[in-house]
Amino acid sequence: MRRTFSNVTDILRHDEARMTAFREYSTHGPRTVPLTNIAMAYTVAVNVGNPPITYELVVDSSSSITWIGANTEYVSLSGVNARELVAVNHIYGSFQGTIFRDTLALTAELSIEEMPIAVSSTWHGFDGVLGIGPEVSSLGALQNQNSREDTIPPVTDYLFRQHTTRRAAVGIFFQPAIQVMDNHGQLTFGGADHTKHTGSIKYTPVTIIYPSSRYWGINQKITYNNVELIHRTAGVVDCGCTFLYIASDAYERYRIATGGIVNAANGLLQITIQKYDMLYSLKFYIGEEIYTFTRNAQIWPRSLNHVVNGNENDIFLVVKNLDRTSGAGYDFINGYVFLQRFYTVFDARSHRVGFARTPFTFATTN
Repeated sequence: MRRTFSNVTDILRHDEARMTAFREYSTHGPRTVPLTNIAMAYTVAVNVGNPPITYELVVDSSSSITWIGANTEYVSLSGVNARELVAVNHIYGSFQGTIFRDTLALTAELSIEEMPIAVSSTWHGFDGVLGIGPEVSSLGALQNQNSREDTIPPVTDYLFRQHTTRRAAVGIFFQPAIQVMDNHGQLTFGGADHTKHTGSIKYTPVTIIYPSSRYWGINQKITYNNVELIHRTAGVVDCGCTFLYIASDAYERYRIATGGIVNAANGLLQITIQKYDMLYSLKFYIGEEIYTFTRNAQIWPRSLNHVVNGNENDIFLVVKNLDRTSGAGYDFINGYVFLQRFYTVFDARSHRVGFARTPFTFATTN
Protein backbone atom coordinates (compact mmCIF):
# COMPACT_ATOMS: atom_id res chain seq x y z
CA MET A 1 0.00 0.00 0.00
CA ARG A 2 1.35 3.42 -0.96
CA ARG A 3 1.75 5.81 1.95
CA THR A 4 0.03 9.22 1.64
CA PHE A 5 0.31 12.35 3.74
CA SER A 6 -3.03 13.89 4.73
CA ASN A 7 -1.65 17.13 6.12
CA VAL A 8 1.44 19.17 6.80
CA THR A 9 1.83 17.62 10.27
CA ASP A 10 2.35 14.16 8.75
CA ILE A 11 4.89 15.58 6.34
CA LEU A 12 6.83 17.25 9.16
CA ARG A 13 6.79 14.05 11.23
CA HIS A 14 8.09 12.13 8.23
CA ASP A 15 10.91 14.62 7.70
CA GLU A 16 11.79 14.58 11.41
CA ALA A 17 12.03 10.78 11.34
CA ARG A 18 14.36 11.02 8.35
CA MET A 19 16.54 13.63 10.06
CA THR A 20 16.67 11.49 13.20
CA ALA A 21 17.92 8.57 11.12
CA PHE A 22 20.60 10.76 9.55
CA ARG A 23 21.66 12.06 12.96
CA GLU A 24 21.73 8.51 14.31
CA TYR A 25 24.07 7.44 11.52
CA SER A 26 26.32 10.45 11.95
CA THR A 27 26.58 9.66 15.67
CA HIS A 28 27.15 5.91 15.37
CA GLY A 29 28.70 5.63 11.92
CA PRO A 30 32.36 4.73 11.30
CA ARG A 31 34.90 7.10 12.86
CA THR A 32 38.46 7.54 11.66
CA VAL A 33 41.63 7.97 13.73
CA PRO A 34 44.97 9.01 12.13
CA LEU A 35 48.10 6.89 12.51
CA THR A 36 51.83 7.58 12.28
CA ASN A 37 54.28 5.20 10.61
CA ILE A 38 57.49 4.79 12.64
CA ALA A 39 59.10 2.57 9.98
CA MET A 40 58.59 -0.76 11.75
CA ALA A 41 55.04 -0.20 13.05
CA TYR A 42 52.17 2.29 13.24
CA THR A 43 51.31 4.35 16.32
CA VAL A 44 48.20 6.21 17.46
CA ALA A 45 47.89 9.11 19.90
CA VAL A 46 45.55 8.21 22.78
CA ASN A 47 44.46 10.30 25.76
CA VAL A 48 44.05 8.46 29.06
CA GLY A 49 42.70 9.60 32.42
CA ASN A 50 41.88 12.88 34.09
CA PRO A 51 43.68 15.14 33.54
CA PRO A 52 44.27 13.48 30.14
CA ILE A 53 47.80 12.32 29.32
CA THR A 54 48.69 11.55 25.71
CA TYR A 55 50.39 8.25 24.92
CA GLU A 56 51.79 7.15 21.54
CA LEU A 57 50.70 3.52 21.34
CA VAL A 58 51.68 0.89 18.78
CA VAL A 59 48.61 -0.52 17.02
CA ASP A 60 48.52 -4.26 17.65
CA SER A 61 46.01 -6.73 16.24
CA SER A 62 47.53 -9.78 17.94
CA SER A 63 46.27 -8.76 21.39
CA SER A 64 43.07 -7.27 22.77
CA ILE A 65 44.89 -5.69 25.72
CA THR A 66 45.69 -1.99 25.74
CA TRP A 67 48.62 -1.13 27.96
CA ILE A 68 50.52 2.03 28.79
CA GLY A 69 53.19 3.44 31.07
CA ALA A 70 56.48 2.32 29.56
CA ASN A 71 57.83 5.80 28.82
CA THR A 72 55.16 8.18 30.11
CA GLU A 73 54.12 7.64 33.71
CA TYR A 74 50.46 6.90 34.36
CA VAL A 75 49.03 9.51 36.73
CA SER A 76 45.25 9.94 36.83
CA LEU A 77 42.67 11.21 39.31
CA SER A 78 39.94 9.18 37.63
CA GLY A 79 41.66 5.80 37.42
CA VAL A 80 40.45 2.94 39.60
CA ASN A 81 42.78 0.07 40.46
CA ALA A 82 40.93 -3.12 39.50
CA ARG A 83 43.45 -5.16 41.55
CA GLU A 84 44.00 -7.49 38.64
CA LEU A 85 47.53 -8.51 37.67
CA VAL A 86 48.27 -9.08 34.01
CA ALA A 87 51.22 -10.70 32.21
CA VAL A 88 51.66 -10.93 28.44
CA ASN A 89 54.30 -12.49 26.22
CA HIS A 90 54.11 -9.96 23.45
CA ILE A 91 55.66 -9.71 19.99
CA TYR A 92 57.52 -6.65 21.32
CA GLY A 93 58.60 -8.47 24.49
CA SER A 94 57.07 -9.55 27.78
CA PHE A 95 55.44 -7.19 30.24
CA GLN A 96 53.68 -7.33 33.59
CA GLY A 97 51.40 -4.81 35.18
CA THR A 98 48.12 -3.97 36.89
CA ILE A 99 44.69 -3.34 35.39
CA PHE A 100 43.19 0.10 35.98
CA ARG A 101 39.77 1.27 34.79
CA ASP A 102 39.89 4.75 33.33
CA THR A 103 38.76 6.95 30.46
CA LEU A 104 40.42 6.30 27.11
CA ALA A 105 39.84 8.73 24.25
CA LEU A 106 40.94 8.15 20.67
CA THR A 107 39.12 11.30 19.60
CA ALA A 108 36.47 13.48 21.22
CA GLU A 109 33.79 11.24 19.68
CA LEU A 110 35.58 7.94 20.37
CA SER A 111 35.84 7.96 24.15
CA ILE A 112 35.42 4.95 26.45
CA GLU A 113 34.56 5.22 30.14
CA GLU A 114 35.99 2.65 32.57
CA MET A 115 38.14 1.00 29.92
CA PRO A 116 40.39 -1.73 31.40
CA ILE A 117 43.96 -0.55 30.77
CA ALA A 118 47.09 -2.44 31.78
CA VAL A 119 49.69 -0.18 33.38
CA SER A 120 53.11 -1.72 32.79
CA SER A 121 55.60 -2.07 35.60
CA THR A 122 58.36 -3.89 33.73
CA TRP A 123 58.44 -2.76 30.09
CA HIS A 124 60.74 -0.09 28.74
CA GLY A 125 60.49 1.14 25.17
CA PHE A 126 57.62 2.90 23.46
CA ASP A 127 54.62 4.11 25.50
CA GLY A 128 52.57 0.96 25.07
CA VAL A 129 50.07 -0.83 22.83
CA LEU A 130 46.53 -0.24 21.59
CA GLY A 131 45.03 -3.73 21.38
CA ILE A 132 42.55 -4.39 18.56
CA GLY A 133 42.91 -8.17 18.53
CA PRO A 134 40.05 -10.62 19.19
CA GLU A 135 38.96 -10.86 22.81
CA VAL A 136 40.02 -14.52 22.99
CA SER A 137 43.64 -13.46 22.36
CA SER A 138 43.83 -12.23 25.99
CA LEU A 139 42.87 -15.60 27.48
CA GLY A 140 45.32 -16.46 30.25
CA ALA A 141 46.73 -12.94 30.60
CA LEU A 142 44.96 -12.15 33.88
CA GLN A 143 46.95 -13.66 36.72
CA ASN A 144 44.60 -13.62 39.70
CA GLN A 145 43.48 -17.12 40.65
CA ASN A 146 39.78 -16.40 40.12
CA SER A 147 40.18 -14.70 36.74
CA ARG A 148 42.56 -16.83 34.70
CA GLU A 149 39.73 -17.93 32.40
CA ASP A 150 38.60 -14.32 31.92
CA THR A 151 39.39 -12.18 28.90
CA ILE A 152 39.80 -8.47 28.21
CA PRO A 153 37.76 -7.02 25.31
CA PRO A 154 39.54 -4.68 22.87
CA VAL A 155 38.64 -1.02 22.34
CA THR A 156 36.66 -2.08 19.25
CA ASP A 157 34.22 -4.09 21.39
CA TYR A 158 33.87 -1.40 24.04
CA LEU A 159 32.98 1.24 21.44
CA PHE A 160 30.28 -1.10 20.11
CA ARG A 161 28.92 -2.07 23.54
CA GLN A 162 28.45 1.54 24.59
CA HIS A 163 26.72 2.27 21.23
CA THR A 164 29.41 4.64 20.00
CA THR A 165 29.73 2.53 16.83
CA ARG A 166 27.26 0.28 15.05
CA ARG A 167 29.70 -2.57 14.47
CA ALA A 168 32.46 -4.17 16.50
CA ALA A 169 34.76 -3.78 13.53
CA VAL A 170 37.83 -1.80 12.58
CA GLY A 171 39.09 -0.91 9.12
CA ILE A 172 42.83 -0.47 8.56
CA PHE A 173 44.44 1.65 5.87
CA PHE A 174 48.23 1.69 5.61
CA GLN A 175 49.77 3.61 2.74
CA PRO A 176 53.27 2.44 1.73
CA ALA A 177 55.67 4.68 3.63
CA ILE A 178 58.72 6.34 2.14
CA GLN A 179 59.85 8.21 5.26
CA VAL A 180 59.77 7.81 9.03
CA MET A 181 56.90 9.59 10.84
CA ASP A 182 54.69 9.34 7.77
CA ASN A 183 51.08 10.02 8.80
CA HIS A 184 49.18 8.42 5.92
CA GLY A 185 47.66 5.56 7.93
CA GLN A 186 44.31 5.38 9.67
CA LEU A 187 41.98 3.20 11.73
CA THR A 188 38.24 3.39 11.11
CA PHE A 189 36.19 2.15 14.07
CA GLY A 190 32.72 0.79 13.38
CA GLY A 191 33.37 -0.31 9.82
CA ALA A 192 35.32 0.71 6.74
CA ASP A 193 36.30 3.95 5.07
CA HIS A 194 35.15 3.29 1.53
CA THR A 195 37.17 6.19 0.16
CA LYS A 196 40.35 4.24 0.92
CA HIS A 197 39.80 1.13 -1.19
CA THR A 198 38.89 0.25 -4.75
CA GLY A 199 36.32 -2.42 -5.51
CA SER A 200 34.36 -4.28 -2.87
CA ILE A 201 35.63 -5.75 0.40
CA LYS A 202 35.71 -9.55 0.26
CA TYR A 203 35.39 -11.37 3.58
CA THR A 204 36.73 -14.70 4.72
CA PRO A 205 35.88 -16.40 8.04
CA VAL A 206 38.32 -16.51 10.92
CA THR A 207 39.99 -19.92 10.81
CA ILE A 208 39.04 -22.67 13.23
CA ILE A 209 42.59 -24.07 13.19
CA TYR A 210 44.49 -23.55 16.47
CA PRO A 211 46.51 -21.51 17.40
CA SER A 212 45.69 -19.09 14.56
CA SER A 213 42.03 -19.21 15.66
CA ARG A 214 42.95 -17.16 18.75
CA TYR A 215 43.95 -14.21 16.60
CA TRP A 216 42.83 -12.66 13.30
CA GLY A 217 43.65 -15.97 11.68
CA ILE A 218 42.64 -16.95 8.15
CA ASN A 219 43.20 -19.78 5.69
CA GLN A 220 45.17 -18.95 2.57
CA LYS A 221 47.42 -20.41 -0.12
CA ILE A 222 50.54 -18.63 -1.42
CA THR A 223 52.21 -19.23 -4.79
CA TYR A 224 55.27 -17.78 -6.50
CA ASN A 225 55.62 -18.11 -10.27
CA ASN A 226 52.81 -20.71 -10.19
CA VAL A 227 54.74 -22.80 -7.64
CA GLU A 228 52.90 -23.43 -4.39
CA LEU A 229 54.83 -22.15 -1.39
CA ILE A 230 52.12 -22.75 1.20
CA HIS A 231 49.13 -25.04 0.86
CA ARG A 232 45.78 -23.56 1.85
CA THR A 233 46.29 -23.53 5.58
CA ALA A 234 46.04 -21.30 8.65
CA GLY A 235 48.04 -18.26 9.66
CA VAL A 236 47.58 -14.77 11.05
CA VAL A 237 46.96 -11.27 9.73
CA ASP A 238 48.82 -8.92 12.10
CA CYS A 239 49.24 -5.17 11.67
CA GLY A 240 51.69 -5.07 14.59
CA CYS A 241 54.17 -7.36 12.81
CA THR A 242 56.34 -5.64 10.22
CA PHE A 243 57.29 -8.28 7.65
CA LEU A 244 55.65 -11.14 5.79
CA TYR A 245 56.59 -14.40 7.49
CA ILE A 246 56.17 -17.86 5.99
CA ALA A 247 56.97 -21.36 7.26
CA SER A 248 60.60 -22.48 6.96
CA ASP A 249 60.05 -24.94 4.10
CA ALA A 250 58.10 -22.33 2.12
CA TYR A 251 60.74 -19.71 2.87
CA GLU A 252 63.48 -21.98 1.54
CA ARG A 253 61.60 -22.48 -1.73
CA TYR A 254 61.11 -18.72 -2.02
CA ARG A 255 64.78 -18.02 -1.24
CA ILE A 256 65.98 -20.38 -3.94
CA ALA A 257 63.46 -19.09 -6.49
CA THR A 258 64.37 -15.43 -5.95
CA GLY A 259 68.13 -15.92 -5.57
CA GLY A 260 68.08 -14.01 -2.29
CA ILE A 261 71.09 -14.11 0.05
CA VAL A 262 70.63 -13.54 3.77
CA ASN A 263 72.19 -10.24 4.81
CA ALA A 264 74.28 -10.72 7.96
CA ALA A 265 73.42 -7.28 9.36
CA ASN A 266 69.64 -7.59 9.35
CA GLY A 267 68.66 -11.16 8.45
CA LEU A 268 66.70 -10.04 5.39
CA LEU A 269 67.08 -11.62 1.99
CA GLN A 270 69.08 -9.33 -0.28
CA ILE A 271 68.94 -9.37 -4.08
CA THR A 272 70.67 -7.54 -6.93
CA ILE A 273 68.89 -5.18 -9.32
CA GLN A 274 69.14 -7.92 -11.96
CA LYS A 275 67.36 -10.35 -9.61
CA TYR A 276 64.75 -7.70 -8.84
CA ASP A 277 63.95 -7.37 -12.54
CA MET A 278 63.33 -11.12 -12.62
CA LEU A 279 60.99 -11.24 -9.60
CA TYR A 280 57.50 -12.67 -10.03
CA SER A 281 54.48 -11.58 -8.02
CA LEU A 282 53.39 -13.56 -4.99
CA LYS A 283 49.77 -14.71 -5.22
CA PHE A 284 47.60 -14.95 -2.09
CA TYR A 285 44.52 -17.15 -2.44
CA ILE A 286 42.06 -16.06 0.25
CA GLY A 287 38.47 -17.25 0.04
CA GLU A 288 37.47 -16.98 -3.60
CA GLU A 289 39.84 -14.09 -4.30
CA ILE A 290 43.43 -13.89 -5.54
CA TYR A 291 45.49 -10.99 -4.19
CA THR A 292 48.62 -10.06 -6.14
CA PHE A 293 51.65 -9.00 -4.11
CA THR A 294 53.82 -7.36 -6.76
CA ARG A 295 57.59 -7.45 -6.99
CA ASN A 296 57.72 -3.87 -5.71
CA ALA A 297 55.57 -4.84 -2.74
CA GLN A 298 58.06 -7.63 -1.95
CA ILE A 299 60.96 -5.22 -1.30
CA TRP A 300 61.65 -2.99 1.67
CA PRO A 301 61.36 0.74 0.77
CA ARG A 302 64.88 1.78 -0.16
CA SER A 303 64.36 5.23 1.35
CA LEU A 304 64.09 3.43 4.71
CA ASN A 305 67.12 1.15 4.28
CA HIS A 306 68.88 2.95 7.13
CA VAL A 307 66.21 1.62 9.50
CA VAL A 308 67.27 -1.98 8.73
CA ASN A 309 71.03 -1.29 8.72
CA GLY A 310 71.25 -1.24 4.95
CA ASN A 311 72.92 0.99 2.40
CA GLU A 312 71.00 3.39 0.18
CA ASN A 313 70.87 1.22 -2.93
CA ASP A 314 70.51 -2.20 -1.27
CA ILE A 315 67.44 -4.21 -2.21
CA PHE A 316 65.94 -6.26 0.62
CA LEU A 317 62.98 -8.62 0.39
CA VAL A 318 60.26 -8.37 3.06
CA VAL A 319 59.58 -12.13 3.16
CA LYS A 320 61.11 -13.68 6.27
CA ASN A 321 61.50 -17.10 7.85
CA LEU A 322 58.85 -18.00 10.44
CA ASP A 323 61.33 -20.53 11.91
CA ARG A 324 58.81 -23.34 12.03
CA THR A 325 57.81 -25.93 9.45
CA SER A 326 54.42 -25.83 7.80
CA GLY A 327 51.46 -27.73 9.21
CA ALA A 328 51.60 -26.32 12.74
CA GLY A 329 48.41 -24.27 12.40
CA TYR A 330 50.43 -21.08 12.21
CA ASP A 331 52.16 -21.13 8.84
CA PHE A 332 52.33 -17.43 7.95
CA ILE A 333 51.98 -13.90 9.26
CA ASN A 334 50.69 -11.29 6.86
CA GLY A 335 52.37 -8.30 8.51
CA TYR A 336 51.91 -4.62 7.87
CA VAL A 337 53.83 -4.79 4.56
CA PHE A 338 50.83 -6.81 3.33
CA LEU A 339 48.30 -4.40 4.83
CA GLN A 340 50.05 -1.51 3.07
CA ARG A 341 48.82 -3.03 -0.19
CA PHE A 342 45.34 -4.20 0.83
CA TYR A 343 42.66 -2.47 2.89
CA THR A 344 41.79 -4.76 5.80
CA VAL A 345 38.76 -5.04 8.07
CA PHE A 346 38.63 -7.02 11.31
CA ASP A 347 34.97 -7.79 12.11
CA ALA A 348 34.63 -9.28 15.60
CA ARG A 349 30.89 -10.00 15.75
CA SER A 350 30.84 -11.76 12.39
CA HIS A 351 34.18 -13.53 13.04
CA ARG A 352 35.62 -12.58 9.70
CA VAL A 353 38.43 -10.65 8.02
CA GLY A 354 37.93 -8.58 4.89
CA PHE A 355 40.34 -7.40 2.19
CA ALA A 356 40.10 -4.96 -0.69
CA ARG A 357 42.54 -3.48 -3.16
CA THR A 358 43.62 0.13 -2.76
CA PRO A 359 45.17 2.76 -5.06
CA PHE A 360 48.52 1.52 -3.67
CA THR A 361 48.12 -2.20 -4.36
CA PHE A 362 50.22 -1.88 -7.51
CA ALA A 363 52.26 1.17 -6.51
CA THR A 364 56.02 1.25 -7.19
CA THR A 365 56.95 3.53 -4.28
CA ASN A 366 59.44 1.08 -2.76
